[in-house]
Amino acid sequence: MLQKHFTEQTAIFLSVLKWVFLSSVVGVIIGSVVTLFLNILEYSENSRSLLPFNYYYLLPFALVLTVWLVKTFAPTAEGHGTEKVISAVHKADGKIDVSVIPVKLLATVLSIFAGASVGKEGPGAQIGAGVASALSELFKFSKQDRKKLVICGISAGFATVFGTPIAGAIFGVEVLIIGVILYDVLLPSFIAGFAAFTTAQFLGIKYTYYNLHFYQNISLDMMLIVKVVLAALFFGFISDIVISSVSLTSKYIQKIKVSTYIKAFAGGMLIVILTLIFGEEYIGLGLGTISNTINPDPLYAVDIHWYTFILKTLFTSLSLGAGGSGGIITPIFYIGATSGHTFGALFSPEHIVLFSALGFVSVLSATTNTPIASTIMAVELFGIDIAHYAALGAVISFLISGHRSIFSSQILAMKKSEMLSIKIGEEVENINAELEDDKISKINKLKDRLQIKRQILKNRKRIKKD
Repeated sequence: MLQKHFTEQTAIFLSVLKWVFLSSVVGVIIGSVVTLFLNILEYSENSRSLLPFNYYYLLPFALVLTVWLVKTFAPTAEGHGTEKVISAVHKADGKIDVSVIPVKLLATVLSIFAGASVGKEGPGAQIGAGVASALSELFKFSKQDRKKLVICGISAGFATVFGTPIAGAIFGVEVLIIGVILYDVLLPSFIAGFAAFTTAQFLGIKYTYYNLHFYQNISLDMMLIVKVVLAALFFGFISDIVISSVSLTSKYIQKIKVSTYIKAFAGGMLIVILTLIFGEEYIGLGLGTISNTINPDPLYAVDIHWYTFILKTLFTSLSLGAGGSGGIITPIFYIGATSGHTFGALFSPEHIVLFSALGFVSVLSATTNTPIASTIMAVELFGIDIAHYAALGAVISFLISGHRSIFSSQILAMKKSEMLSIKIGEEVENINAELEDDKISKINKLKDRLQIKRQILKNRKRIKKD
């Protein structure tokens, strides 16, 4: 008995030691590579002022070049990054083509420089996962270890981009399967995320945090709780609209029977025209607008209209559908924060900053099906005082958005309502939800039809005999 206990503890100790070492090394490497990506991206954005014309005039040409780069050198680098990584984990044991790393980096920098409404976190996660996969191949790791290491790469990439190591780690293990957290990857994900975040800070990356405690009273209040519940319902519906908009726009553009390059150029031209009509605040990363919604000074929010989140959804859907390379989560932050600002302005002006922050994390939770990571991110970004409201908003919006996701390769492992009949284990894009009663009704109707057919056959046989 004692020998078995000793054997068990020794095996666990060696396993922990192995993954502490591996995830630390991988985290430092990914932190360095993603820091390089962030620095190049920042340099490119700062270089816009050197152009003798508005930078977004280059968008049609940048989208064509981006499409060519991806199609020619790394087709798996297409889209918003995280989706391809999830697919690789589920379908290829985490194997990712190493060419994704430089191609995704360059394509994303081109897209964001020219004004595409995309983010930097998806490429960060895909670059991180690509580095982890390449290292696994280099050192001949097993399929199981490679898969674990790639998930660590997702966590490290997110932690580096967002500056939220705990939320980044949880996101990496929560985003793959809806309703399941991969506990066997929890330790290496935490370590990889923290190592990557620390490395990025050491290399000079600065992060922005907003501690709401210093300028807003958000103590427990029953009336405020009711408003938070209503806001969470609102954020759930907004998330559903975002998911549908991005998906349907992409499908519609794919159906157009012309060259991909023509579609990219035309999509870029349309975004340029919309920018000339509505303004520049809807293109690019939009970090300034996000910051303004969470600033207590009302002067910073003068350009935030009630329809801002709708236009950002449109610009993002067109940018990704036309071939832009980049993430989806930064636009989701923008849409969440501005929709929260709209809700706060209408129903609770004294807590407008709080609702902007809640929208920031709740729309993330609902569109990506990551309520735990989103709640932790709220605490890391906005302070502990928001925790209970953030948890309430994240979970309710997650449920209200239904069995849908901005990442169609997510695997469903739970039902969001016992009243629905759902096939567990399917990818989200293949889910067909229907009421349990409807299913029973269909079975009964089928039985009735079969009985009728049998009766008709019997009658025919009798007629023949007669």
